[in-house]
Amino acid sequence: MPISVSDARSNSNEQVAHAVKVLGKSPQRLIVFKAIYRGKKHTKFVNEIAQTTGLDRKQVLTAALVLADNGIVKQIRLAGQTGYQKDRFYSRRKNEILRYVRNPRAFSKLPTKTQPKVDKQGNIKIRFAQNRVLAHNITIDDIDSFDKVVGMRVEPGAYVPMPEQRFKKGIKKIMGEVGDFQDWGGERNDLFTTRLRVLSRRMPTAFAFKGKGTTGILTPKKMGKNGDQIQRLFKSAASVFVVQYWGQIHESVVEQMIEFARAKSAIEGSAIYYGVIDGDDSSRLIKAYPSAFKTQRQ
Repeated sequence: MPISVSDARSNSNEQVAHAVKVLGKSPQRLIVFKAIYRGKKHTKFVNEIAQTTGLDRKQVLTAALVLADNGIVKQIRLAGQTGYQKDRFYSRRKNEILRYVRNPRAFSKLPTKTQPKVDKQGNIKIRFAQNRVLAHNITIDDIDSFDKVVGMRVEPGAYVPMPEQRFKKGIKKIMGEVGDFQDWGGERNDLFTTRLRVLSRRMPTAFAFKGKGTTGILTPKKMGKNGDQIQRLFKSAASVFVVQYWGQIHESVVEQMIEFARAKSAIEGSAIYYGVIDGDDSSRLIKAYPSAFKTQRQ
């Protein structure tokens, strides 16, 4: 007998989606599910289900076995008879599950960890248990590896875009990172390093750089061909996630980073740090570490 290890409080949408997928693949499973969960009786036996549904015993046993194997019902043996008991979670969510089975379009909008909800602005929303979240926003001033920027001042908005590769090389020099990172269309990040020090310790970090080829205020839709660069960034095996851009970064970018940071923290059960380096902070970095960003000609 399979042992349930699911957590209904933290994975409720996943469990609903699981049931919908199992039931939607077979009309007989759906009929048996309805029969078992109909009314207040906690346990239904094979003969009883066959009588109320019009299915024969073999059809009931075959369909119910799949439901039991998937944790949707519990199979028992009592007085020589095979019976099936309701699961408390699925009992509460029965109507919702049946509604999604009948309406695949509505089901496609159900947000889960593997299928986050995207609004009209391209922002992604993910639901999870709040008590499992350890997601923290950091600024450039919180990064120990960039400690020279503390107290550094620049004229707001007076920045000059630098080629992405040149800026990335400067960041690598500051951290002492010598690894080679080649860009390609499907990469998760532009730079991955374990040498960045944050809050007095080294942490695996994933950077996303937007060079001077991007113009205007940075929004999620400008990040990646499909507007999914932030989502791909958070698939990196990192604890710190940073987006850098040569201009103003729209709050929707930060909002999306918050969603993914909180989701990653909830799923992995670990602290996640996220932040942005906008045009002004990029200029502060260059001013604080001029030698790191110089070209050979300079």
